[in-house]
Amino acid sequence: MSDKILPCFVSGMVVRGFGRGSKALGIPTANFPECVVNSLPKDFDTGIYYGWAALDGKKIYKMVTSVGWNPFYKNEKKTFEVHILETFPNDFYGKELKVIVTGYIRKEKDFASIDELIKEIKNDIMIAEKELDKPNMLNYKYDTFLTG
Repeated sequence: MSDKILPCFVSGMVVRGFGRGSKALGIPTANFPECVVNSLPKDFDTGIYYGWAALDGKKIYKMVTSVGWNPFYKNEKKTFEVHILETFPNDFYGKELKVIVTGYIRKEKDFASIDELIKEIKNDIMIAEKELDKPNMLNYKYDTFLTG
């Protein structure tokens, strides 16, 4: 993983994904459209990352994101799926999502079962929670990119 591309600033409208995050995993995601995925820097490796997110330029949240092919589901298209570490009463399709990807957790990998996948995602969330509380990561929470 190349640290020279982080932080990475990304924005776009939330679109419908495969519907697996909420239904199959109990871990809802906000998905960026294909044009946003295709505009990522060429050296942006696939994997699991953490950072900050804002919806419609309002409140800022911690987030974990998966960028890649989701080997467990054998995606044919690369995706950029953001799990905001907050519970929301409704989905937010069509809302503007801005994220600052600030750190890398791990490479993508396949899993033998959905339970193993869920366990790994929960571990990714714990890592993100801890890393985003560090002073050098908290600085990004207040970047005007998120609220501007």
